[in-house]
Amino acid sequence: MSSKFTHNIFLYKAYCLFVISIITNLSYGQTTTYGQSWNEIQFSRTLNEKWSAELDLGSSYSSTTTSSNIFESNIQKSFRGWGHYYLSPRWKLSTFVAYYDNKDVPEIGQFKSPEWRFALQGIYYFHKTGYTLSTRMRVELRHMRNGQDNYENVLRYRQQIKYIKPINSKILREGVVYGIASDELFFKSGTKVTGLSFFDRNRLNIGAGYLFTDDVQVELTYANEYLPRDEQNQIVNAASLTITFNNLFKNIEKKLSHLHDNSKAED
Repeated sequence: MSSKFTHNIFLYKAYCLFVISIITNLSYGQTTTYGQSWNEIQFSRTLNEKWSAELDLGSSYSSTTTSSNIFESNIQKSFRGWGHYYLSPRWKLSTFVAYYDNKDVPEIGQFKSPEWRFALQGIYYFHKTGYTLSTRMRVELRHMRNGQDNYENVLRYRQQIKYIKPINSKILREGVVYGIASDELFFKSGTKVTGLSFFDRNRLNIGAGYLFTDDVQVELTYANEYLPRDEQNQIVNAASLTITFNNLFKNIEKKLSHLHDNSKAED
């Protein structure tokens, strides 16, 4: 497949996502709006030239109908284990298994619904001078408990486009601030636990990140999420914080070894 043809496919997907995003955001109708805080710490480890592993720990909070405090109630805790395979400089293939502890929060219409999630994912990158475009495709199998304490399987497909722009450099490296913008559409099978609608949600993200080192970075973004539901639609305005550590324990081990070698040299 030529790069020109792939680029045209990407532009077509981007256009479709943009149009659908505008339509969904204009069709709120009767909705309930919540402010939330999404927080995640990511630990990744390079295994070899082709493979890496990752562990994500997450915790989310939400306002309620009686309080505008985005930290009013803890609504979810999660852990997720990844395996990444770098097929080529443009293709990254991944899979994960995750557990989500969705809390019982009647104030926002959420019941306790623990969930196991399995996914296959592919990301295609367009590396350009001064910026990076990517398109992400993900298929998820969600094994969730419904309101009748029975477990249901929900299939969900997610399509995302993402733009990353370094601000004070042409490449991402230590000391660089970068801008982020993305939009993602979610489609799902109809079940009792998630509702019968085929369209699950639209998520728009915009924000910035900073690389403290090549292996430590932080991202802070604003997320606007529209969720059509059977009884009443929801809008979520969320502050999202993500901290990433690459090869953390390996780097700590290297520093300790270096300090030990220096100590022995001084003796």
